[in-house]
Amino acid sequence: MWWQAHTTKPVIGVPVNAELDGNDSLLSIVQMPPGIPVACVGIGRGDNAGILAVQTMAINNKELEIKLADYRRELAEKVERDALSLFE
Repeated sequence: MWWQAHTTKPVIGVPVNAELDGNDSLLSIVQMPPGIPVACVGIGRGDNAGILAVQTMAINNKELEIKLADYRRELAEKVERDALSLFE
């Protein structure tokens, strides 16, 4: 059946900001029928979809786990720098 080929791999939905500020896209992703799970990230947040995919693969991959931790550390440091620059 058509769904058997599509349910063996995880699906990450990325709503696009097209009509209705992306809410229509968001709703179309989260309203999948029973048995078809879809992880959904924020509207227009393809970057978070990538992080979620790497996080999932890192469960069984120590190298990816380390790289993801380093990337998140870099993101946190950037947020701190940006916050501090507001006071300059």
